[in-house]
Amino acid sequence: MSPPRTPRLAPDRPGSRRNDPALYDALVDHWWRRDGEFAALHWLAEARGALVPPPPRGGAVLLDAGCGGGLLAPHLPAGYHHVGVDLSAPSLALAAREGVAAVRGDVTALPLADACADVVVAGEILEHVDDLEATVAELARVLRPGGTLALDTINATWWSRFSLVTVGERLPGGPPRHCHDPALFVPPERLQALFTRRGIPLEFQGLRFSVPDYLRFLMRRRRSVRMLPIRSLAAVYQGIGRKRT
Repeated sequence: MSPPRTPRLAPDRPGSRRNDPALYDALVDHWWRRDGEFAALHWLAEARGALVPPPPRGGAVLLDAGCGGGLLAPHLPAGYHHVGVDLSAPSLALAAREGVAAVRGDVTALPLADACADVVVAGEILEHVDDLEATVAELARVLRPGGTLALDTINATWWSRFSLVTVGERLPGGPPRHCHDPALFVPPERLQALFTRRGIPLEFQGLRFSVPDYLRFLMRRRRSVRMLPIRSLAAVYQGIGRKRT
């Protein structure tokens, strides 16, 4: 049985250059296809949701920075007011269908008030921004004292470039072609320094996909692939921290 296959962007299509935001508009129909171009984002969203604590109070606000089509929504504890910020209007329309309060905006200049969020989640967005320091400053600004920050991103190593770009972009379920610019990958040491400076020290763990799950995914015997925690931060990694009061 052949593995799931999806169309790739032609060289003259939007998103044909690396890290082009137009890619997400061009592939909007793939957001909720489990075997589509964003399959791996479903796997990561499930792992990301496991980092989110129960709502600390009634009406607690969770900011989903770079929310895309709203893939995090099914994996959150009940009770959050889920606010999603993204540049892609078509993606935000899909997120709204999942109950996300969709806000079009840039993560380097969030259109939100100071200390408005009880939880800030930044999933697979930090490796796409040109101004990492501005993004970190904005995420810290909107997080209330005592609030939780959860993130996942990609380390700047030869292994991440090889596994996620050279090979990963060619594998079923892997990231779309041209999705990443390795020059923007983020060392955890840099994130630690930037967030600690703003009162949010982080703890990290790496992630890898379950090989048995992935083989079943290729045979269409499984719709999702578990992401497993590991000690190595060489490729994809998660971070979690609490803002000092």
